[in-house]
Amino acid sequence: MKIEDLSKFAVKVADAIFSGKNSIEIDNKTYKVQVFAKSGLKYVDIGYYRIVEQNPNKSSKWAKMAKEGKKIAWVFKGRKYYARVVDGHFTLLGHKK
Repeated sequence: MKIEDLSKFAVKVADAIFSGKNSIEIDNKTYKVQVFAKSGLKYVDIGYYRIVEQNPNKSSKWAKMAKEGKKIAWVFKGRKYYARVVDGHFTLLGHKK
């Protein structure tokens, strides 16, 4: 997936997660917004990527920002942080395009 496509998808998914939608349609395919049983955090899997809302119950600066109302979602590729979305703005995390 191209970074431009991932950026577009991640922002749409984050918006769906934070606006309480149960699913999101991207390129004529529907993806379910799922919930982790243990934490209650919402996430969506798209191909090799998983987009997860920030856990506000952690002690990081990102958790603090989420508690203050920022809408933060993380994009994972495998088990690694790959990108983040903060209030609709996508940032690739130190990876080459």
